[in-house]
Amino acid sequence: MAAAVERTDDLVREYLLYRGFTSSLKHLDSEIKADKEKGFRVDKIIDQLQQLIQNYDLTGLKEYWAYLDRRLFSRLEDVYRPTVSKLRTSLYRFYVIHSVQTNKPEKTQEFFLKQALELQGQPEWRDWFALPFIPAPEQNPTFSPYFSRQWADTFLVSLHNFLSVLFHEVQKITSLQEENEQFRQMLFALQGESRPKKDEAMVHHKLPAYVQHMDRLGDTELDLVYSQRNVNMSTPPRNFFYTLLPQGRRAPGKTAPAPQSSPTQASLGRKDAAGTQYTKSKDPPVAKDVKTPNVSTVMVDSATGHSRHRRVHDHEKERKELLSKLPAQNSEKKTDSDPDSQTEALPEQMDSTNQTRVCEVGGAGVEQPFIKLSQEEYGEHHSSIMHCRVDCSGRKVASLDVDGVVKVWAFNPIMQTKATIMSKSPLLSLEWAAKPDRLLLLGSGVGTVRLYDTDAKKSLYEMTIDTVHPRILSLACSPSGTSFVCSAAAQAAQSGVVAESDARGSAPASGHLLLWDTKTVKQQLQFSLEPGPVAINCTAFNHNGNLLVTGAADGIIRLFDMQRYESALSWKAHDGEVYSVEFSYDENTVFSIGEDGKFVQWNIHRCGVKQSEYSLSQDAVGPFVLSGYSGYKQVQVPRGRLFAFDSEGQHVLTCASNGGNIYRLSKAYTGLESVLSLGGHKAPVVTVDWCSAMDCGTCLTASMDGKIKLSTLLAQKP
Repeated sequence: MAAAVERTDDLVREYLLYRGFTSSLKHLDSEIKADKEKGFRVDKIIDQLQQLIQNYDLTGLKEYWAYLDRRLFSRLEDVYRPTVSKLRTSLYRFYVIHSVQTNKPEKTQEFFLKQALELQGQPEWRDWFALPFIPAPEQNPTFSPYFSRQWADTFLVSLHNFLSVLFHEVQKITSLQEENEQFRQMLFALQGESRPKKDEAMVHHKLPAYVQHMDRLGDTELDLVYSQRNVNMSTPPRNFFYTLLPQGRRAPGKTAPAPQSSPTQASLGRKDAAGTQYTKSKDPPVAKDVKTPNVSTVMVDSATGHSRHRRVHDHEKERKELLSKLPAQNSEKKTDSDPDSQTEALPEQMDSTNQTRVCEVGGAGVEQPFIKLSQEEYGEHHSSIMHCRVDCSGRKVASLDVDGVVKVWAFNPIMQTKATIMSKSPLLSLEWAAKPDRLLLLGSGVGTVRLYDTDAKKSLYEMTIDTVHPRILSLACSPSGTSFVCSAAAQAAQSGVVAESDARGSAPASGHLLLWDTKTVKQQLQFSLEPGPVAINCTAFNHNGNLLVTGAADGIIRLFDMQRYESALSWKAHDGEVYSVEFSYDENTVFSIGEDGKFVQWNIHRCGVKQSEYSLSQDAVGPFVLSGYSGYKQVQVPRGRLFAFDSEGQHVLTCASNGGNIYRLSKAYTGLESVLSLGGHKAPVVTVDWCSAMDCGTCLTASMDGKIKLSTLLAQKP
């Protein structure tokens, strides 16, 4: 309906422009702008509500919602009343949160002053009257969920879906009413055609007793009785004088022939009781009315009866033909307007408005596990991104580019840069500290690690790790304490952007794996790397810090026991370097991506045993190539995280040429099942991260043009 209204508006505009009716066109545009129903376009209604909130027009917001309630919501069944009430409450909360976020305390107080009488008796608003007097409501446990972007996006999507379903139901009810009216008109037409016209020459006589209450019968029964009566009257006996004789003077053993059922009676399944009653009561009325029999009169009656019979027979034949066509038409229209089929088509219409989507896998429809609510861009970097990580709380992001510039920024409730870190020496790695989460570790290319306080925006101290192995390739903070692991590697080709011929080294560089304490600012120990010193490219702890997994330049994965500080397992995992490694959700397996393009799941209880193996394209593994003018190619060796899991470990996010791809992890060896492509990038994505909070998740994808896309997802629970 919305598409048809919009298309009609465009046609009217074209006509007015063609005729030169500019004044009428202005009036049309003003009327369309003032239209509160917005042509049944849900996106326009949502935009109107958001515009009223952004303009702090509380009166207009209340009037517009009251109009929607009076025009649409009041016609719903009582079962939908709680849903409408919850949406109204969320809309008012959305207004209050917006006024607080934009530092408009006078608008917040105005809301509670105007709405006090209406809201003070409602339990869901009891705690909200203290909101204007709380210094930092976004940090209050009661109000902090409402200041998140996930809550705002979820509310807008819920309102959008509710209005979409409501308009669809209104359209369906309207079409059914129109169809019912068409069927009524068709039925009246058929009944009018089946009712025979009264002949002016018809002989008038007294009605038999079986139709003495004909005014109480419907049209169908009337046609039935009249047809039976004509058929019986038009069937003359062998001797028509015989019917005029009194019953006592008839010859014994001879009775009048039984009447035959009419086609209408047979089609409606009525019994022959009415015909039998007519046979028994036919003779006395006729004999009583015709006191002086006349041969000519009887012959005229017979001829008239034959003419009526032919006319009724023709009508009955035409009626049977029409009735035989009507069921076929009704069945076709029923198929077109079947409520079940419309109900099955409803999810496809919701998919076009960012509501339920379906992906085809193996020919079967599978519900997509995520809906992309929004995608925003952070564009403060001017060179290719190396690392991009979300902190443990999910409130801040730290990103590092190849120029050594670090940006610390927040995305909730608005995207804003909190700190910018410039370094004279090149920076190669970064990691958020687990305790406290405001601290950021920065690894350089000159053998130092800096501890930076993002709240105070200053460096606390700088640790010299190793001068012989100056490149700090990887950092990992233990979740259980204040220690961190760092990988120091020997000098090699310049990190970050290198020539394409030097993207893959022929021999692995040497290096050390060290454990440091941030409190004492001292090295605790150096791990033993067998069979020899090698550069560790990636490191990851399990949830409690008891296990550490590393991936090295020699293609070997090593598992360390952090209680004994020794290597527990090691196995050859990839042909070439190991680029990225992570524990699985249950921590019984380890996933890794290597230079050979393999994405492998390893069982840590059985050394070197593959649980599953998948092949990835170069866009997901690297080295990443960005083509420029005149044949110039920029090649970047992977340094950051190449894959990340959702909160339940059932889906994985990987890099792609124009965004991130989300796959479903299957226990069987059926390959990776693609469920969602985030897109949005114009350059290859080189690192990803996934921060999950409740049903909403935030996916980060960073590319070689310095752009970082923040995609907010809504998980659909089965």
